[in-house]
Amino acid sequence: MSWNEFIYFAAGSLLFWISGTVALYRLRRSLTGELLIIAGLLLFSSFIALLWDYIGHPPLRTMGETRLWYSLFLVLVGYVTYKRWRYKWLMAYSVLVSSVFIFVNLLKPEIHGTNLMPALQSVWFVPHVTVYILSYAMMGAATIASAITLSSGEKRERELLPLIDNLVHIGFGFLVLGMLMGAVWAKEAWGDYWTWDPKEVWAFITASAYLIYMHAHYTKISRREALWILPVAFILLMITWLGVNYLPAAQGSIHTY
Repeated sequence: MSWNEFIYFAAGSLLFWISGTVALYRLRRSLTGELLIIAGLLLFSSFIALLWDYIGHPPLRTMGETRLWYSLFLVLVGYVTYKRWRYKWLMAYSVLVSSVFIFVNLLKPEIHGTNLMPALQSVWFVPHVTVYILSYAMMGAATIASAITLSSGEKRERELLPLIDNLVHIGFGFLVLGMLMGAVWAKEAWGDYWTWDPKEVWAFITASAYLIYMHAHYTKISRREALWILPVAFILLMITWLGVNYLPAAQGSIHTY
């Protein structure tokens, strides 16, 4: 199973997700919509599993491969959130953003060789990258919810603030866990827990931004004003994930491969 077959799995998954989301809005009972969304998750997951088997290692090395996981986790977070709080709009936004990343992968899959460099042949490879991508998906959902809140009234604010806080707190936990795993992995691979590598520095800046949001309600800043921190923090997160490799200072980074 190679990238050549991705278009079929992507089209099928999107069909299931979009149909399921429409069903959540149009049908009185949500079971049909939920089953369609789950079917899409299973189909998309099956492509990742088959690609994993084909290339002989977890598809987490390239940007194209990590976008696969982000597309999957975004919809998964949207669905779990819907199950817990019944927010149909977040399910719809999750599918929309996931679709963007899927289309990027269709246009630019970033195919590389199947062999992993020695540093990536570690037991920490899969958990480190996976918890990071899961954290990114949760922070993305929190950013969407913050944008909805900022454009709505006080009633929507009271309704969505608990959801946003839960997503940020859990996402921050995964973010810190990913950093700790990365530190242990770096010690194992290069002999140091922390080297002030550009990727490490931006990860620290990103985590600090979310930490500022989590502590903002202890200050004189209102909850609504604090929500503006989340879009800024998410931009920093995107720089950490996608943008650092394009910075001149990162050309010698150990995270560029």
